[in-house]
Amino acid sequence: MKQLIMEGPKKSKIIEVDIPKINENQLLVKVIYTGMCHSEYYPWCTAKPGDVFGHETVGIVADKGSQVTGFRIGDRVTGLGGGGYKEYIVMEPAKTFLVPENLTSEDAVAEPLACMMSAAERVDTERVGDTIVVVGTGYMGLGMVSLFRARGYANVIAVDKREVALENAKHYGATECYRPEELPESFLLNWDTWEKPDLTRDGHKTDIFHRGFSNVVEFTGTPDGLALAGELVCAHGRLGIAGFHNDGPRTVDFKLWNMKAMTMYNCHERRIEYEATLCERALRLLAQDQWRFLGAARHIYSLKEFDRANEDMAVHRDNFIKGLVTCE
Repeated sequence: MKQLIMEGPKKSKIIEVDIPKINENQLLVKVIYTGMCHSEYYPWCTAKPGDVFGHETVGIVADKGSQVTGFRIGDRVTGLGGGGYKEYIVMEPAKTFLVPENLTSEDAVAEPLACMMSAAERVDTERVGDTIVVVGTGYMGLGMVSLFRARGYANVIAVDKREVALENAKHYGATECYRPEELPESFLLNWDTWEKPDLTRDGHKTDIFHRGFSNVVEFTGTPDGLALAGELVCAHGRLGIAGFHNDGPRTVDFKLWNMKAMTMYNCHERRIEYEATLCERALRLLAQDQWRFLGAARHIYSLKEFDRANEDMAVHRDNFIKGLVTCE
């Protein structure tokens, strides 16, 4: 079978390997698509020979172990399974889920959907009808815009540098959209807008609890996006960090964050068994039309186009939102 491996930075190749063997408790899945995740862009840029990527897979059950129940050969499945840039992968039944018949394979790549579900659970909804800000409206940010609307947020404010990204955000339910330079001054609580940031306990000239927002989630993965997200948080507000910052250390104005007495939380999920349950819940929400996040995966590539696909993803070529790679 075909498998994609890296030769070095930004350079992949396709090799022939044996179809993997399964034991009595495993599934052999023929891959339809593997989703491209921006968390793997920097590793692709710095890859070493033999590195493999791909963790967002949807496919067809080609074989199953004698002890596996709940699945049949020919079932369309998704879930948590690594090394997906190849024709066949081995999946564990506990981390594998049937794709609802009314979902396309393009919309049913479950791993990133589970990540969004986890992030949403970490945001406190104080009241139905509250406001939340999403900084960065690429694929993950767009999914969160639509999921926050489904969770009862009446106002979802989207912030992105790219006009086309803001148009995408409107499509998925954002109620207000801004480029960073267009943000109203009242949205920002920083050193320029605070007026009297001291600890005298005699009050503040600025209403620090109503300048900025109680809930802000950052999905940019960039230093400037993270800094801006911090400025959008009001005093005692919450900042969710959901962007994947894996290209190096970050420096933030922690004096400002400290002064705000704000809460910061990491939106990423590392409890694998729990994330598996979120895959199933996400598929159910999509299938029941409660989470309206369909049609984002518009760019389809072959294995041999993988390197170009990463370049397209990096520059958002042709309104790139989500890329999928197929072995067919």
